[in-house]
Amino acid sequence: MISVKDSALYDNVLKEFNYDYGNVFVFDGYVISEIKQGITFTWDHHAKQIVEDVTSFLDTDGNDIVYISHRIYSYAVKPNDWLNFFKHSYSLKGYGVVGYTQGSVLNTVIENLFFHKKIKRFNSLEAAVQWATDKALAEVEN
Repeated sequence: MISVKDSALYDNVLKEFNYDYGNVFVFDGYVISEIKQGITFTWDHHAKQIVEDVTSFLDTDGNDIVYISHRIYSYAVKPNDWLNFFKHSYSLKGYGVVGYTQGSVLNTVIENLFFHKKIKRFNSLEAAVQWATDKALAEVEN
């Protein structure tokens, strides 16, 4: 489990946002986040800023974007904050989580209670990126 910065994917990054709580990498059709160890990720302190930055950069409401949470570090998510995301009229084409621990699996199950679509889980970043790329291609071909 290596960071996007240390992978071959980094060559394809369109924009990188660096925050004191993590990094977000924007690609063509998908976004990958890596949140730092020990953070309790909330709408007001973290997600709102990321969403505003990414949607502004891409000029979208997110409905054409796949979001991949690359959980290389252990952190907590306030799952009911997904309600704020939808309340502000944001959307996603898909949401994937790459997790390497049992805690990551449990967090995803709880998050799925508040997320309007199915959260797809992966054991590797490569598999998640392939899924995100396939979703983007499927839209282009239709």
